[in-house]
Amino acid sequence: MYKDRYDMITVLGATATGKTSLGTLVAHKLNGEVISADSRQVYRGMDIGTGKDLEDYTVDGVEVPYHLIDILDAGEQYNVFEYQKDFKSVYENMRSNNIFPVLCGGSGMYIEAVLKGYQLAQVPVNQELRDSLQEMSLQELTDRLSALKRVHNNSDIENKKRVIRAIEIEEYTVEHPDLDLSFPKINSLIVGIDFSREERRERITQRLHQRLEEGMIEEVKGLIDSGVAPESLIYYGLEYKFITEYLIGKITRQRLVDGLNVAIHQFAKRQMTWYRRMEKNGFEIHWIDGHLPLEQKCDRVLSFLK
Repeated sequence: MYKDRYDMITVLGATATGKTSLGTLVAHKLNGEVISADSRQVYRGMDIGTGKDLEDYTVDGVEVPYHLIDILDAGEQYNVFEYQKDFKSVYENMRSNNIFPVLCGGSGMYIEAVLKGYQLAQVPVNQELRDSLQEMSLQELTDRLSALKRVHNNSDIENKKRVIRAIEIEEYTVEHPDLDLSFPKINSLIVGIDFSREERRERITQRLHQRLEEGMIEEVKGLIDSGVAPESLIYYGLEYKFITEYLIGKITRQRLVDGLNVAIHQFAKRQMTWYRRMEKNGFEIHWIDGHLPLEQKCDRVLSFLK
């Protein structure tokens, strides 16, 4: 019955709310597989800091298949365009094999790009065009963008830099009319795991100290020792930024712990802001009490399917 109503289930929430364990259990119950929606779990060797929790993909001794984790070497760069392209390939393969997908993660832009079907294109920089647009006002740029209808979406009009990039993309697609921007329309049940702000903060701090004890600093040191440039790790932000700055002597260990703790709290707040904005834009998110036992959370998700 659920396959008639929904193409996919999406499990989202702020960091440290238990998305992976719930998403995996739901996939296990539905004989499905998990597609990760995490912008940093795509990197091999970045395990503790990204919270891969790979042991969570085993349920009752059965390994639940997962996708878009460990697909790139640490040090490489990845973006929402690449993610959407990789997701499309995995999703269409699963659907053609009658496997039910469970999208699971906390990267709001990746989730929304999939659910909303952003029309994205890997467009090269056109410096000459950028220079010619730089002197125009935001309103003039917005007016120019509004005349181009193929790719852009409303999020592109927040500032000049983004509008210029949107125009750059639009004009490229006009010059390349055969560019494939198609993306499947997905009707997904969306479920969120909810904790109060204070409880979320407590869970984040507790998990940070646990990961430091598990060897998160040593993980980052190993990446640097293997040849990954410190600036590449700093680019990934949060755990990798603060720990790398500590290892190269830029900050003290206390600053590492205190600063990282604050940064993760701020990140979780941004995640929740993104989800609330999704709701305002028409997405229905069914929020589940994070305190419920895992099996009860799963039962709630399955009840939404009926």
